[in-house]
Amino acid sequence: MNDPGSTVPAATRRLDPDADGLAQAAALLRAGGLVAFPTETVYGLGADATDPAAVARIFAAKERPRFNPLIAHLADRDTALAEGTFDDSARRLAEAFWPGPLTLVVPAHAGTRVCDLARAGLPSVALRVPGHPVARALLEAVGRPVAAPSANRSGRVSPTRADHVLDDLAGRIAALLDGGDTPVGVESTVVACLGGCPRLLRPGGITRDALRAVLGFDPAAPAAADSETPVGPGMLASHYAPRARVRLDVERVEPGEALLLFGFGRPEGHERARAVLNLSPAGDPTEAAARLFGALRDLDASGAATIAVVAIPAEGLGEAIRDRLARAAAPR
Repeated sequence: MNDPGSTVPAATRRLDPDADGLAQAAALLRAGGLVAFPTETVYGLGADATDPAAVARIFAAKERPRFNPLIAHLADRDTALAEGTFDDSARRLAEAFWPGPLTLVVPAHAGTRVCDLARAGLPSVALRVPGHPVARALLEAVGRPVAAPSANRSGRVSPTRADHVLDDLAGRIAALLDGGDTPVGVESTVVACLGGCPRLLRPGGITRDALRAVLGFDPAAPAAADSETPVGPGMLASHYAPRARVRLDVERVEPGEALLLFGFGRPEGHERARAVLNLSPAGDPTEAAARLFGALRDLDASGAATIAVVAIPAEGLGEAIRDRLARAAAPR
């Protein structure tokens, strides 16, 4: 059993999201430990964002490049607004989508509590107010910004279930708050508001159409993935990757490949696939987004050397799905 006052896990403890579990998780975070917890998007790996030593433990547990900035999670909108400088566009987006699956990258306020290491030395800060009730209850109990990238080894498939977290991080983190499956299933949309037109850094749980409806214009196109100096979270070119190679927009399946379907169509040779899963037989991108990372993990477990993925339309959440698949397929 873990001591809530210790930052070194003897074994990762699985906590229920009740009052006792939340109190233990909050105590661990305040003491500098690592705690995985559910958000509406994926499970996050939390550490006290004000404590550089705690943030460093995230990088160690994930084996994550230290130049990649982290998202700081706050319990409510007003608390988040105090950490950065919000222009008119950023404020409108915050009012429309917080709490929810939106991360805003804004200039860091002079008094921000988010430490330099969590910001990767940048003058900006990435902020989010999650909508998941367990996440918000935990953040309220901690009373500090909590840095929380996805709770998996760096570059691997993001976790949408508690068991996914333990597959990657058991014994590396102090505790896991088990809140069941995450409902959205892809990470938050990331928008940079750093002067000029807001820029969509990463498609995610808030669609481009929804952003346009609030802003009155289309945000600038997604930034190219940058493996050297990303200005926001989740921008590495190779990311969300299973062990198997990923092949996109397939029209023909090679013998022994695993196959990821969407909708009714079947590519040539589908009967030769080693394993087959369909993200959404009805062709619903919302259902597909929620199932994406779990399906990649399940097909990876089949032992196939390659996962073949059929074409998925880019409309709505399809844009975020295609973004994650492209990064999963990128050279490593």
